Amino acid sequence: MKKDEIDDQVYDLYDRYCHGRIDRRQFFERAAALTIGGVSALAMAKSLLPRYAEAQVISFNDERMKAKYVTYASPRGTSGEMRGYLVEPTGDGPFPSVLVMHENRGLNPYIEDVARRAAVEGFLALAPDGLSPIGGYPGNDDDGRVMQKTLDQAKLREDMVNSARYLRSHEMSNGKLGATGFCWGGGTTNFLAVTLGDELHAAVPFYGRAPDTDAVPNISAALLCHYAEEDPRVNATRADYEAALKANKVRYEMHSYSGTRHGFHNNSTPRFNEEAADLAWQRTIAFFKVHLT
Repeated sequence: MKKDEIDDQVYDLYDRYCHGRIDRRQFFERAAALTIGGVSALAMAKSLLPRYAEAQVISFNDERMKAKYVTYASPRGTSGEMRGYLVEPTGDGPFPSVLVMHENRGLNPYIEDVARRAAVEGFLALAPDGLSPIGGYPGNDDDGRVMQKTLDQAKLREDMVNSARYLRSHEMSNGKLGATGFCWGGGTTNFLAVTLGDELHAAVPFYGRAPDTDAVPNISAALLCHYAEEDPRVNATRADYEAALKANKVRYEMHSYSGTRHGFHNNSTPRFNEEAADLAWQRTIAFFKVHLT
């Protein structure tokens, strides 16, 4: 089903489902109770579920990069150890490094693909799995979302801090560190910007909630913030964030993409907006190349 055939009410239900405010059963039940054009909206709801195999952009065996899973220490995190998907460009290093952080459901195939996309552009990329201390991404987003909600969020964020430091100190890193993330990972990108200070050189949150404005003076990284036009929950945090960035003379850019919804970069569901996603990614890569090389 094409995205313009899906009613706004169903998109709103999907947003509630994605962010854990209703579960899968409630999502389908509420969609089935909607009558749109004389028929149930259940088919619309089902069409919004991700199709990862069809959405892969960079194959895991692409000759321009090599990927592997790595484990590393994570003091004060969930378990003291983390696992991530490390993707290295072919050729001689060291390389600028980019941390790629998942949504609120663990390291799914879409995020691994984004890490590969970064690697073929010349970046050493690490996509940590915040669920690894409790078994790792379970193979489907529903269970992953439930698992991520059970974690101590402060410890989960500490796992991302440790992942960033592991990547920056990797033997194939040039010491310049960037971070990007989507949804929960976008908010965590902002969190890393205020937490890591001058350890982080560039941050690119995709539709991520802003950090506490009181912490903005700690930011040393250059920021490139991507927003969906129709994303009231995240966009409500934008104005105060921008005012704090200006007041503290932080280098930043903000872009809002017309006709898009939260999750527009994720090409595995109909929320994907190809034109906006391509432009946002081109801007992201160009930004990292300016600030990390």
